[in-house]
Amino acid sequence: MSPANFMLVPINPAGAVIPGISSAMVVERGRLMFLSGHVPMDENGIVLRAGLEAQLDQVFKNLNVTLQAAGATPGHLARITIYVRDLQANQLPAIRRARDRFIDLAQPPASALIGVAQLFHPDVLVEVDAVAVLPPGAPQFPLSN
Repeated sequence: MSPANFMLVPINPAGAVIPGISSAMVVERGRLMFLSGHVPMDENGIVLRAGLEAQLDQVFKNLNVTLQAAGATPGHLARITIYVRDLQANQLPAIRRARDRFIDLAQPPASALIGVAQLFHPDVLVEVDAVAVLPPGAPQFPLSN
């Protein structure tokens, strides 16, 4: 059972569906966390100059660090959006492999894949943003003025 099963309920109506993606996620309870676009930079702020799958692995590693800082895991993701520069249909297997190494396959988040003309840096091939539901017991963060 996924750690988020008590907070997130996948909705997958009968009919045409994309395997490995929930058509929708209902948030039953919990605090929402909106993750900004994460890019393939290392901890020193250097863009990983590699192929799409390797860049996705770095992006998902970065997302995981952000999730962990808030007391969450990839199993707490309700939605992810993947933006790929110059998206081509033949890239889909690499995108799925990298995504599937990161997400909870038993309860995949609602997802979108969007092709874009460019991203913020010429070497960046991919950017990912997400929405997660923080689990009970996740740290409370003080509100700043």
